[in-house]
Amino acid sequence: MVSAVQDENAPELRGFREVQRLAYACAEAVAGQLRSGVTEREAARMQRVWLRERGVRDWFHLPFAWFGDRTAFAGFKVPLQFFPTDRKLEPGMPFILDMAPVYKGYTADIGYAGCLGLNPLHDRLLADLEAHRELILRQVRERRSLREIYEDVERLMTAQGYANRHRAYPFGVIAHKVDRVAERRWSPHVFGFGTQSLKGLLSDAVHGHRDGWSPLWSPYRFSDHPPQPGLWAVEPHLGFRGTGAKFEEILVVTDSKDPEQSAFWLDDDLPHVRRWAEEKVAA
Repeated sequence: MVSAVQDENAPELRGFREVQRLAYACAEAVAGQLRSGVTEREAARMQRVWLRERGVRDWFHLPFAWFGDRTAFAGFKVPLQFFPTDRKLEPGMPFILDMAPVYKGYTADIGYAGCLGLNPLHDRLLADLEAHRELILRQVRERRSLREIYEDVERLMTAQGYANRHRAYPFGVIAHKVDRVAERRWSPHVFGFGTQSLKGLLSDAVHGHRDGWSPLWSPYRFSDHPPQPGLWAVEPHLGFRGTGAKFEEILVVTDSKDPEQSAFWLDDDLPHVRRWAEEKVAA
């Protein structure tokens, strides 16, 4: 589908941009309502309710919320630890909201990092994420292998003094492909993941295995190939002791020979991008 797309204003990309903006609007709205004493489960529920009130009926995965040292996945060993808990938000505590709604058949997967009050360390992590967004785009345009880009992202994190916390995700992924899914009035989910989206990812995995590529962007050999045309939800995740921060947004990869059209971020009008621009103006 996207392999033939050269125009960032193509109708199908507008659909993905719409749902990504909807998800970020939800993240900002929920973040603005968070108060001391709110639990991760309550924050995840707030995201679900907000999106359902606006027409979302399906999910790539249900919303997550992580507070405090759980933003750095401290002690995470098994997948069940990713699900929201009764951890309560406290003043100065970082948080991450992560949601992946499907709307009108289009999928988004976003991550929003914030803090309840002042936290200079968290501010520093958010600022340092900008270099990762730039590095990933540049190297995808150079058609470096996904595995090599992953390793360079990790090297940059180490140079910045941080730990790579997306290593804690299943298969250690920094990104995965997203696509359109068939619209359903209601779609079941398994372990928090929508069955329609899982079917699509599994289909990509089968076709990719046959053709020598993977829909998962990981540090392992199965990701040792150039970027595959399509839409990738990318989420570099920094950690420093008990504090974590990330962004997650869609990167579009095409088969264009024009470097600028061969890869581009779906949308530059996102909270973390605006934050970096405002910080430059303030400086």
